[in-house]
Amino acid sequence: MKKVTVFFRSQPVLVISCAAALITMFFIPPDMQYIGYCNFGVLAELFALMTAVAGLRGAGLFEKLTTALLKRAGTLRHLSQIFIFLCFFSSMLVTNDVALITFVPLTLMAFADIEDEKSRILTVVLETVAANLGSMMTPVGNPQNLFLFDKYEMSGMQFIQTMLPAGIASLLCLILLSFLIPKAACPVKEHEKVNMSAARTVVWALMFAVCVAAVFKLLPYWVCAAAAASAALILDRGLLLKVDYCLLATFVFFFVFVGNIARVDAVNAFFSDILKNNEVIVSALLSQVISNVPASVMLSGFTQNGTALLLGVNLGGLGTPIASMASLISLQFYRKAKDAKTGRYLAVFSAVNFGLLALLLVFCFCLDLIL
Repeated sequence: MKKVTVFFRSQPVLVISCAAALITMFFIPPDMQYIGYCNFGVLAELFALMTAVAGLRGAGLFEKLTTALLKRAGTLRHLSQIFIFLCFFSSMLVTNDVALITFVPLTLMAFADIEDEKSRILTVVLETVAANLGSMMTPVGNPQNLFLFDKYEMSGMQFIQTMLPAGIASLLCLILLSFLIPKAACPVKEHEKVNMSAARTVVWALMFAVCVAAVFKLLPYWVCAAAAASAALILDRGLLLKVDYCLLATFVFFFVFVGNIARVDAVNAFFSDILKNNEVIVSALLSQVISNVPASVMLSGFTQNGTALLLGVNLGGLGTPIASMASLISLQFYRKAKDAKTGRYLAVFSAVNFGLLALLLVFCFCLDLIL
């Protein structure tokens, strides 16, 4: 019983998602449609990316990069800004998930010798926000953009006109929030010399490139998953134990929950009534409960205003930890870090996310009135 209690406390998001999925199964009994709920591409790409990042870390690359960043950053604020802006701009091309999987572990490693938990938490939170907001700037930045861009057959100009104002406002907010990080000197402690394996670094860097190619649909998702598993079995089987299978299971449970909810007639009738002319606010609010990717898929069947829905689900990635599934990645990485204070992290996360959500919704509403 004690082990079960410890597990529940250590994996609250997994437990909640499992309970939500099980409850909906009483209303929608399992059938063949369940297979279609899961986005196997997302699961395969996440598995491959986590394996590749673990491989690069094992090869010693992250330790080298961390030391270099600490020496060059000079101040804690500058170090945090580097990570925040890397997440914002890289997510436009490699998706918010990939940006966080890449840079959050590196951030936690950089902060290992910095005794400033407030700054560590705020940096990871702002990185998460930056990845979610930066990814909304391009059609390939996140899954909901890809889906809506294709479904509503948007032009590039339509997309830019819809997302650019909110994107610029988001970047300005991140710049201002980054000044909450103290301008203290970065302490650089001497570590034992890290022997970086050039051969393994090249292999896992290539594996990472394969994952990115799969994200851009240049390769089938199963190719990157098979390649990652094969590379791990050949080079280091222990890497397969470092994959966060609880995170993958959390995604599966949420897929089941959302798939079942979408099949409840009363839910469909409800959204048909309230969505008209309220796409931005409804999609942003729904994203808080079921995440912005499934919210975009679910609501797209009830409106022809694709640009408003696009804006709403992207802003809706702010808020709760499940509003954007990418936010769960940061939460899981932080929770496993040494001396992590998960309660404090969630408090800061909620304050920053809900504050920005309210601010950006008001900004977009006022901009719409002006235009």
